[in-house]
Amino acid sequence: MTQPTTELNEPNIDGFDHLDNLDNLEGMLATVAEQQDIVVESSTPELTILYQDDYVVAIDKPSGLLVHRSWLDTNATEFAVQKLRDQIGQHVYPVHRLDRPTSGVLLFVLDKDSARHLMQQFIDHTTEKRYLAVVRGHIDQGILDYPLKYQYDKIADKKADQIKPAQDAITEYRCLAKTEVPIAVGPYQASRYSLVELVPKTGRKHQLRRHMKHLRHPIVGDTSHGDGKHNTMFREHFAIHRLLLHAEYLSFIHPKTEQRIEVHAPLSGDFLRVLSDIQLSDIEAQNNNSLQK
Repeated sequence: MTQPTTELNEPNIDGFDHLDNLDNLEGMLATVAEQQDIVVESSTPELTILYQDDYVVAIDKPSGLLVHRSWLDTNATEFAVQKLRDQIGQHVYPVHRLDRPTSGVLLFVLDKDSARHLMQQFIDHTTEKRYLAVVRGHIDQGILDYPLKYQYDKIADKKADQIKPAQDAITEYRCLAKTEVPIAVGPYQASRYSLVELVPKTGRKHQLRRHMKHLRHPIVGDTSHGDGKHNTMFREHFAIHRLLLHAEYLSFIHPKTEQRIEVHAPLSGDFLRVLSDIQLSDIEAQNNNSLQK
């Protein structure tokens, strides 16, 4: 079914992943609700629900699915917001965002009070998030404290202040496994890769992807901040056409019960397959809690 053409009303909602305050919350939630009034026929399977109660729903977002209608791709026909609305039969509100190519835990709420409560947690960095990624090269562990300049979208941010200073950005990283693949990329006869756990302590736009690039260990499949030669090799030899970045874990304080909720998203079949193909699959046995919980 062809998607209807609509205007994306201000305020811009492409900023759910890097909110600094809640001043524009009502407008953002109204825009999300308005978008859900558009009927779109789904052509993909139902979303996997990882957690659900009367106030909160967490899904396992597949790689390639936009969270909501966006200027970033006006030709997209399916969105997590609309798919989840149709699946559970009521409006939903995202309280953060995952980049389109990133898979894993994505959190929604069912009312505006819960949205305010949980968005404030993301702003205050009191939520806990863990990601898994395959990166180029062998890396150990550490903490990167490297400020990032705000990245503007040509259309979505056309009215934004264009002189924002670099923002604090901190990422913890830890190697879970290393491998060497006997396939030449560039001048090297073999290629090294690592499976890493990434823990963002701040929530800047594309933070993990930009930080790994800064460390010279870009994430495989990253077409914006990655290594094109290695991305091509993974497409040609392993049929990997996605970003190998997965939001594996999210914990937060429930907006009503005030209990800490922990949500895990298992790795998808294509991610697990490539770990096996490049001989990183032994990490599944060594770190079962991280990969399959």
